[in-house]
Amino acid sequence: MRVEDFDYQLPEELIAQRPSQQRDACRLMVLEREKQTITHRRFHDILDYLNPGDCLVMNDSRVIPARLFGLKVPTGARIEFLLSRRVGGDVWETLVRPGRRLKPGDRVSFGNGKLNAEIIDYGKGGTRLVRFKYDGIFMERLEELGKMPLPPYIGRESTEEDKDTYQTVYAHTDGSVAAPTAGLHFTEELLKKAADKGVRLAYLTLHVGIGTFRPVKCENVEDHTMHFEEYSISQEAAEIINDTVRGVGRVISVGTTSARTLESAAQFDETEGKYFVRAGSGSTGIFIYPGYEWKIVESLITNFHLPKSTLIMLVSSLYNREQILEAYREAVREKYRFFSYGDAMIIV
Repeated sequence: MRVEDFDYQLPEELIAQRPSQQRDACRLMVLEREKQTITHRRFHDILDYLNPGDCLVMNDSRVIPARLFGLKVPTGARIEFLLSRRVGGDVWETLVRPGRRLKPGDRVSFGNGKLNAEIIDYGKGGTRLVRFKYDGIFMERLEELGKMPLPPYIGRESTEEDKDTYQTVYAHTDGSVAAPTAGLHFTEELLKKAADKGVRLAYLTLHVGIGTFRPVKCENVEDHTMHFEEYSISQEAAEIINDTVRGVGRVISVGTTSARTLESAAQFDETEGKYFVRAGSGSTGIFIYPGYEWKIVESLITNFHLPKSTLIMLVSSLYNREQILEAYREAVREKYRFFSYGDAMIIV
């Protein structure tokens, strides 16, 4: 299977640069697999496709203001950091720019010394391992000095507004450097309406790392190696999801991060003859592409993804590549908005 098989043509003007004025007013493309139909709705109409007994599974990871701009000590050269993940304590794996200027032993100051960093080693994929020094609480310093890490295809600097709009309304656990974007469309009111309809809500956590922005560079899909990300599923969430598996409702993943977490935590029960979700924490590098046999997820709410990306491969595995690419061509014809701040799709 070739990576080129997941390509499509996207006019640059369809890449959303800002969010919808109202979260749940964006457009929603509905793909019904059994009927093989495409329907165009608004996101708040998603209630029409949720049934009592279904379970919405959402990633409650919170995006941290992971982009920092500082000065190298003592030269004063301008340096940019993009935090990727906490390795342990005050040590973070970090993308640095320009990389050639920073080697182990070098120091960088942010906010006139409110936050200081020392490069302690080289990391994977061109990253650096960085130890931070500060007074007080690290996340408070980061909130004060950092900027939201908007994706590279959004061609503008982040603003204070992005600290709200590039965050789901149910974000809870600090750790991501990119939003689980399918969840950006939900409002508290819409979630309440879903619950009032009898839809169960379950929350898990997967911290999205910088690997989500890295392109697939090999020719064959099977040769690609995924980055690893940390996840956790509480006992309460596992019980809600597993009750749904035992019942008549569907497990509906809100986003590809929730889907990857659910499938990573799937465990076969010989007694019941079904897959169930295992509570606990772990690290996943699962790569889902056509041919994958889904174990937990039955339906998916997602945004429109980059050409030749692992995410469009994942979506294609839940339907099929030809139908997904036709849906994307339809979205282009209908001038849907693409990527993180763009419109949504539900596969039912």
